[in-house]
Amino acid sequence: MNIIETAIPGVVILEPRVFGDSRGYFMESFSRKIFIEQVCKTEFIQDNESKSTYGVVRGLHYQKTPYAQSKLVRVVKGRVLDVAVDIRRGSSTFGKHVAVELTEDNHLQLFIPRGFAHGFAVLSDEAIFQYKCDNYYAPESEGGIAWNDPALGINWGLPDEHVLVSDKDRDRLSLAKSPADFNINNSLY
Repeated sequence: MNIIETAIPGVVILEPRVFGDSRGYFMESFSRKIFIEQVCKTEFIQDNESKSTYGVVRGLHYQKTPYAQSKLVRVVKGRVLDVAVDIRRGSSTFGKHVAVELTEDNHLQLFIPRGFAHGFAVLSDEAIFQYKCDNYYAPESEGGIAWNDPALGINWGLPDEHVLVSDKDRDRLSLAKSPADFNINNSLY
């Protein structure tokens, strides 16, 4: 497994070694030992999967403390643009984002630490998206920011007329108007 640092410390890309031949391929998609030693000392306790069609944007979501979540995400079918936004007030990268294209062919995974909002846009006809979480979902702890907040400068790779978002995501506030749910000085793990 190759661990690739991004422009925001803590947000990393995991690139598995893929062994292919005429039968197909094999790869180790997760190793607890490697993950804890090289990425983050956290334990994943829940796996989720979503299926979406072209133009769907899911996000930007997070869970507030004490149910804050780290996520390890990947695509098993299709292609998405995956985005992590630093929402930790006081951070030198507050309001900055990392965007990575995850596909069924590149097998890349993105680790999104606690204190980040997360979202993705479906760029293929259909996508099946999987993610590991290190905390259980708690509806009362749900938070989010506007996926199209101009201050974030995210290019989702989709024409505006093709974007499909939920009513809840359509009504989210910009980061500047959102509550300060995370602070760089607070321990999140």
